[in-house]
Amino acid sequence: MTALDAVAVHLPPHRVPIESLAGPLELTEMQVRLFRRFHGLDQVRRDPDRSLADLLRHAATGLTALRGQEHRVRFVLYGRAFPVVVPYPVNPLHDVCRTLGLGHAVAFTLTQQSCASALLAIEMAGRLLAAEPGPHPPGEGPLALVLTAEKAFTRDAQFIPETSVFSEGASACLVSLDGPRDRLLGYACRQRGEFDVAGGASGAQFQREYRPALADVIGRALAVAGVDLDDIRLILPHNVNVVTWQRLSRLIGFPRDRVLLDNVRETGHVFCADAFTNYLTARDRGLLNPGDRYLVAAVGAGEGATFAAMVFAH
Repeated sequence: MTALDAVAVHLPPHRVPIESLAGPLELTEMQVRLFRRFHGLDQVRRDPDRSLADLLRHAATGLTALRGQEHRVRFVLYGRAFPVVVPYPVNPLHDVCRTLGLGHAVAFTLTQQSCASALLAIEMAGRLLAAEPGPHPPGEGPLALVLTAEKAFTRDAQFIPETSVFSEGASACLVSLDGPRDRLLGYACRQRGEFDVAGGASGAQFQREYRPALADVIGRALAVAGVDLDDIRLILPHNVNVVTWQRLSRLIGFPRDRVLLDNVRETGHVFCADAFTNYLTARDRGLLNPGDRYLVAAVGAGEGATFAAMVFAH
């Protein structure tokens, strides 16, 4: 069974208030007020002096459980929102793998599901590990490293009009098949190609169907896991904004105070790293007890839309 053995997150220390983005992004005063008062967004994180490779490296070196276990890592999966983030032939993923002593691992990037790519990476890591030859002594099985990192390097990578603002950041997650906690119970994903804006899809239609589509995939993940919504102790959302999750909570009948929204104000939307940022917040605050079921949700929008959800046992 796929399990998360350890999680680390790196967020740049420099905090940028929403108001400071008005000039560079050509936002009106009304748009800034919408982000702050309606969507609950206060600030984002930026580090103009660090590269994408630097972000990846900071997250991975913060993963103390990796030290001494590098030889067990068979796969490195990098989930990110944008298909192209550096000029050819620069390859920050392989550069970081060599720095970490993981040059022997099979390393590749997943981008097809945009901000939901990290959940796909976890699920795929589990399938790849399950296909590895065995058996292995306890504590000596193969591992996978799931990375996320993103730079707000273009206007499109800095905000979603009327919806959210992006932070730079990175995460690292060590995945195994026999970890004692944070075991994956169920995963569901639905891709909706009709929401491809570049292909002429209506943004208004996407907004209308956004919450019902996310509610549907949450229900599918619960069914795969064999649990009910009442069994879920906490939802770890993608940090797109507060109002989306308030309305979704009402739609599915889930208590809003059990959706972890604190990081929306602190960081905004950290692309694929939201799930891991929220997990660490929940763990550090003691919001999850051993055996608790929790749900992680993400939506990726680009060439179509991807709605994804995972259920774990802490």
